Parts: sequence; structure tokens; C-alpha cells
Amino acid sequence: MKVHPYLNFDGQAEEAFHFYKSVFGGEFVSHMKMKDGPDSGNLSREDQDRTMHISLPIAKDTILMASDVIESSGQGLEPGNNIHIMLSPTSKKEADRLFGELSKDGDIEMHLEEQFWGDYYGSFTDKFGIKWMVSFNDQKEETLKELEEQLPDDTLLPGM
Repeated sequence: MKVHPYLNFDGQAEEAFHFYKSVFGGEFVSHMKMKDGPDSGNLSREDQDRTMHISLPIAKDTILMASDVIESSGQGLEPGNNIHIMLSPTSKKEADRLFGELSKDGDIEMHLEEQFWGDYYGSFTDKFGIKWMVSFNDQKEETLKELEEQLPDDTLLPGM
């Protein structure tokens, strides 16, 4: 299993990640805008241009990920909710176990299920107030393994 930091921004995710890219080097693994989602027609033009998901490998086993919050959808950025712990288990069974055990007595935000972008994904806040995401995608794992094989062991990407 891999653990990745997941950051939330109030409209600055893309700008922040271009900055992080200038520091760490490398290329974005993915970058989706809100307008690429199935319910984007309900969003304002400004919200449609916000980042739904962006990810940048910053070390062999670490991918920095982020999204922008959408206040009109009931999301808001507050100290403490701007970072999540993202778990990328190696099987769907392990994803179910982690989600079930960690979310017990917590608040589920998105049930663990197949999502339109291809991941088996869910998110929740545990009983201690820590925000978690669980995401499994066996095809994506293969792509990430190929990218990681190109990176030096336990070092940051070129440019550091």
C-alpha cells in the first residue's frame, strides 16, 4: 500500500502545482477540471475551471495530489480540512477493509464505489476528525509503477 498527501485549495490548485512542479520537476500524472465531471453543467463558469484532481510524483513512492473546493456544492476550505491522507491499496478487498475499519464511527463523505473516472474510491472523516481517501485502480497502479521505475530510489525527481 502507498500513502499520498492530498491537498485542498480554494481555486489555487493548478497554480500551486505548477509551482511544485518547478521545485520538484517531473510531469503531472493527471489533471482534470471540474468541467470534465458529469454534473459540471450545474457549476458556475468560474467553478467549472477549478481543478477536480491533479497529481505530481515528487519521489519514487510519493505522489502529491490536490483539488479545489467548490463552495456552491457545500464544500468550504477551513484549517484542518485542506489535507487528506490518501490510501492506495493493492487490491479491492484491501480497499474495502481499510475503508470499513477506518470509517467506523466516523462520517462518510463518499461511499466506496466505482467512480466515473475509473477508480474504486471513497472518502470519510474518521472518529478522530482525520480526513481519509481510499482509492484503488489496478490499471492506474500499473501506470504509476512504470513512472516510478523511471525515478531514482528514495530521491526527489530530477531538478532537486
